[in-house]
Amino acid sequence: MTWRSPLAVVRDALRGQRARDKDLRNLVSNLPYEGLDKAKQPNRYFPSNAIKTTKYTLLLFIPMNLYEQFHRWANIYFVGLAILNFVPVVNAFQPEVALIPICVILSLTALKDAWEDFRRYQSDRKLNNTPCFIYSRKEKQYIDRRWKDVRVGDFVKVLCNEIIPADLLLMHTSDPNGVCHIETANLDGETNLKQRKVVPGLCNSDSEFDPESFSGIVVCEKPNNNLNHFKCYVEKPDKEKVGAGIESLLLRGCTVRNTDHAVGFVVYAGHETKSMLNNNGPRYKRSKLERKLNTDVIFCVILLLSMCLVGAVGHFLWLQALPGVPPYLVPDSNGHLDSPSLSGFYMFFTMIILLQVLIPISLYVSIELVKIGQIFFITNDIDLYDEETDSRMQCKALNITEDLGQIEYIFSDKTGTLTENKMVFRRCSIMGTEYPHKENAVRLAVLDEPETEEEVIFNQRPRPPQTGWSLNAEDTIPEDRQHRHGSRRKSKVSGNAQSDVAFSSPLETEVIPDRKLLQQISRPECSGGASRQTDPYLDFFLALAICNTVMVSMATAQRRRVSWFSRSCQTNTPLDTVSNLVKKAGSLRHIFTSWQRKPKQNRTLSEDSVIEEDHFNPPVKTEGTGDTNGLQTCTLHALSRYNRPAATSDNLSYEAESPDEAALVHAAKAYGFILLGRTPDSVTVRLPSGEELVFEVLDTLAFDSNRKRMSVLVRHPITREYVLYTKGADYAIMELLGTPYAEHLSGSQKNIAADTQHHLDCYAKEGLRTLCFTKKVVSDKAYESWLVNRKSALAAIDNREELIMDSAVQLETNLSLLGATGIEDRLQESVPDTIVALREAGIQVWVLTGDKPETAVNIGYACRLLEEEDLVINMSCENKLTCTSILDCTLEEVRRYSQDPRNVDTTPDISLVIDGRTLTMALSSDLQDRFVELARRCRSVLCCRVTPLQKSRVVKAIREKLKVMTLAVGDGANDVNMIQAADIGVGISGQEGMQAVMASDFAISRFKHLKKLLLVHGHWCYTRLANMIIYFFYKNVAYVNLLFWYQFFCGFSGTAMIDYWLMIFFNLFFTSVPPIMFGIMDKDVSAEMLLGVPELYRTGRGAGEYKRSTFWVSMLDAFYQSLVCFFIPYLAYQDSDIDVFTFGTPLNTISLFTILLHLSIEIKAWTVVHWLTMLGSVAVFFIVTLAYSATCITCNPPSNPYWILQSQMADPMFYLICIITTVVALLPRYMFHVLRNSIAPSPLMQARHLDRLDPYSRDQWIKEWRSFRGGGCVKRSRLSTPPSPTLETPADIYPQSSTTSDIMGDEFTLNVITENSQRPRHTRNNDSLAT
Repeated sequence: MTWRSPLAVVRDALRGQRARDKDLRNLVSNLPYEGLDKAKQPNRYFPSNAIKTTKYTLLLFIPMNLYEQFHRWANIYFVGLAILNFVPVVNAFQPEVALIPICVILSLTALKDAWEDFRRYQSDRKLNNTPCFIYSRKEKQYIDRRWKDVRVGDFVKVLCNEIIPADLLLMHTSDPNGVCHIETANLDGETNLKQRKVVPGLCNSDSEFDPESFSGIVVCEKPNNNLNHFKCYVEKPDKEKVGAGIESLLLRGCTVRNTDHAVGFVVYAGHETKSMLNNNGPRYKRSKLERKLNTDVIFCVILLLSMCLVGAVGHFLWLQALPGVPPYLVPDSNGHLDSPSLSGFYMFFTMIILLQVLIPISLYVSIELVKIGQIFFITNDIDLYDEETDSRMQCKALNITEDLGQIEYIFSDKTGTLTENKMVFRRCSIMGTEYPHKENAVRLAVLDEPETEEEVIFNQRPRPPQTGWSLNAEDTIPEDRQHRHGSRRKSKVSGNAQSDVAFSSPLETEVIPDRKLLQQISRPECSGGASRQTDPYLDFFLALAICNTVMVSMATAQRRRVSWFSRSCQTNTPLDTVSNLVKKAGSLRHIFTSWQRKPKQNRTLSEDSVIEEDHFNPPVKTEGTGDTNGLQTCTLHALSRYNRPAATSDNLSYEAESPDEAALVHAAKAYGFILLGRTPDSVTVRLPSGEELVFEVLDTLAFDSNRKRMSVLVRHPITREYVLYTKGADYAIMELLGTPYAEHLSGSQKNIAADTQHHLDCYAKEGLRTLCFTKKVVSDKAYESWLVNRKSALAAIDNREELIMDSAVQLETNLSLLGATGIEDRLQESVPDTIVALREAGIQVWVLTGDKPETAVNIGYACRLLEEEDLVINMSCENKLTCTSILDCTLEEVRRYSQDPRNVDTTPDISLVIDGRTLTMALSSDLQDRFVELARRCRSVLCCRVTPLQKSRVVKAIREKLKVMTLAVGDGANDVNMIQAADIGVGISGQEGMQAVMASDFAISRFKHLKKLLLVHGHWCYTRLANMIIYFFYKNVAYVNLLFWYQFFCGFSGTAMIDYWLMIFFNLFFTSVPPIMFGIMDKDVSAEMLLGVPELYRTGRGAGEYKRSTFWVSMLDAFYQSLVCFFIPYLAYQDSDIDVFTFGTPLNTISLFTILLHLSIEIKAWTVVHWLTMLGSVAVFFIVTLAYSATCITCNPPSNPYWILQSQMADPMFYLICIITTVVALLPRYMFHVLRNSIAPSPLMQARHLDRLDPYSRDQWIKEWRSFRGGGCVKRSRLSTPPSPTLETPADIYPQSSTTSDIMGDEFTLNVITENSQRPRHTRNNDSLAT
């Protein structure tokens, strides 16, 4: 190794820093420089792939760990006192002994930190030494190396099922289409495969890639943590630039699937990879209780300083009052005595050392232990376990469990949080004609029967014809009754445990076609010819099958995590099933009877995929009949008209990134338009006739939150036309057509657009999610012109996203409407009950969704976020002036209502519905206060059409303006901002990956679990911890005050009448475990009462148990008890000849009994653990003290505690003093509890009385009480319609089938939804406010 001057090293380091800080990096291949010194390597300034996540090194562990621990002020305080005790003039105890408590605390914490860091070191070493293949120019092949050897500029080869070692720009794959499939579960939790494609134009996909032939320059952006964006281009030797994005980047930590091998160029390595930049570790949050605790610690410090000041002044006055120099005041070596004032100054610090326990050093450790215990019980609660997904509650933030009992506002997503996120295809509209799919509705109606579980029904599908199918109910009932209920739960768990691919339940994948639509699409199949190529029904279903990102692979494709699947268990589509059964049984009644009664058939699924079969090709076999036209007589489909070849079954696996896409692909499949394959350049669809069309994919215009749509540009295989299929939100698509009544549209187009809009509105009112589908034929000239702009946008680095979006918008114009779809997203189980319970608990629930207002309102009523008697204010404004007016008018009416003396003790049932555009205006700086004030007075708020950024802005505005505790709950990546903005974030492990869970503090699998998590565990955690903290303060003050009162009788000399070892043991062993068990296991009210009476949650919210008054009452009680515990023994032993330790031993014993019995008064639910810890603490006290008195004669010279307790226990007066003193000390607290609970019992006390009833009587009382209350906690009153400029005329009733123009005025509407005996009725003003 050559010597380098320090100046050269510094210069090189500065150059490296500049290279790493540049916005753009120029990377070249390392192969031409292989074997040269590092100084000659072109990419030497960028870090290697070795990672280091440890915090400490072996040499610097002790100083760095102490530095970390001294961030806690309590540790600095106690170390300072221990050091102060080494100063001879102020020491109160033997200096070495004073170090023991803080040394124990610091050592235990250091051992824990060292163990955690050692585990990180082992993990790093294992990861860095993982084998991989790196190309070597000398060897002319890929050689086996380690991850830590990878450098930026290397070529790395990754095999199937291997983990990617660094961020690689994909250069070559074994797939002839240049495709590589990766699984990103390690990064975002999503198990569905992502498709990556090679950078185009760099190598020939037909031949093996030669890394040595690569001579381009890779220009990429500076590393960042955005997993969804990557800007890069490759500059070829001829200066041609080829753009590449995230679709060509293989991320470190992902796994290659379904691809034999892939070769990539390393662009980021080690700590610069996107996965490492996202690895921020656990987030630290301080709970509300912890902030209060710190305030009270300050009060204790002030109290300590006051007591020390009293001791210092008392010592000064005592010395001043002495007539001479007593013999026990020993002068220094010079014969000099300190002056009284100086001695008083020294005594101030001596008193701090003596009374230091007033600041509870063990409290912080105890709180950590209590929270760990609470989390253990929460995560192991069987009611929070989800059997279907085999998942339980997760606590990711260990220090805010008590905040679960303080929640005032909940902000919830809708899709996947309140709903199942299982999209069910329900209806569609094609060319202005609506197809209701009644047959499919019948199937779904069966699923709603209360005793039928979804998975059982769908897995009780008929066996293939060759195995036979019995419709004889009598033959199946005995076996069914024997196994149905017992096996249902087991099979449900096992089935889900073996399939972790999203959107794959039979509820989503099976669709029974509409009879009328099936007949319609069969006509072009029979006619053939050119008409088929221009048929709108064909285009509609092609759009369903093509316009998506659904990946297709054979179920037998390589994915080694998949260990097995059964070929013998062929799966029939519901269409074939129903067709065969109709022929055999002749009625749907027998079909659904069979579905419900037949025992569940054992069926195995691939672990990561759903096995689909093509049931349009195999001919349907009929038994016992020669009627070849049987299928034509079936009202469900007309498949016999199709001229099908005798094809074999195709086992296809569909993997979608969203449930909507999966539902649409399966709907198209139900009609015979089967998506067979997708590559970056082509998509293959099989038509119902069996003909396969291979569309050349020219470009995919991906979905984004601004455009609210996606498009696929393909070349038709028959007409060779450029065709653009687009799908998106109705309002985004209709604008591209022009308004439904635009003048430039032809007559038929006007009718189609108007009718489709009418159907969309009806779908939305039924709560269905809507999408519009369009088609556009692009001319050759327009395509060539557009392609130039598109390529320049893809190759851009600056403003790349904006340029790409602009190019997409340029093409998506003058679209031809094909139709629309309505997809149902069902509510999760018990969502209405949960929302009602949370509202009764005093928690305001907001729902923030991207859905249409009509869809959101419908779901709001279904989940009881909105009630029929509510006054619903629907805010939808076009400009800020109208938004200001509507806010002012509504606020004025609400204030006028609350000021009316007739409305005392009533609350208006107001709910607010606001769309995203209006919300943006309402959250502006000048209107935010008015919006927050209005929202505060509303019982519930529903925000529609909101973006992820708006969600987080709403949460921040409410949290900061109202100073309330907020909780946000969501299930998808679009909810991450909202979850992180709230005080507590809850992620739901649903079907949209694990991004929300990974960003959250707590993770649940169902929204209903929020009810018990907050109302029970939240209440328990807060009350337990609050009571334990108050008890800790009381315990320390009561014990320390014994030493303080003694100072009045020893000249304030800082002398202790209790042996210091026993003082240490008192807090370390004798009284430490009972309060910890109290904080972990106490239950003031049972879970059944807390769930049955949600209003009890209000009692612990806000100040709750931890009030300022409660703290000071406990302090006063501690002073009183310490006075009693000191002066009763003092008076009893007055004028006797006992020594100081003989006097201190009864005080120590009395203090122990008083403190433990005080805790026993506070314990609400006694368990065996409580009894064991209480009796165990007393036993340990006597055993340790007796042993110490017998053996430790000179442990703390010059004191001698020999045989003191033994002598005391032989004296009857010792027992009498202990009993009388303890009773007198605890009598006031006991009498206070008795009188308070007898004269003015709190709601919690009343609930505890009910807990003593037998369960049946208790449940009956709760039912009667709830019916008497009417389900609300306060008297309700109807709010009159606000008289404002926007409501000048009596309200009209919405027509059943209103259109957009009916619902929204020119500028804004204030919709008031009032009560109706049948269903909610919508009223609105006829006039809009002039702007």
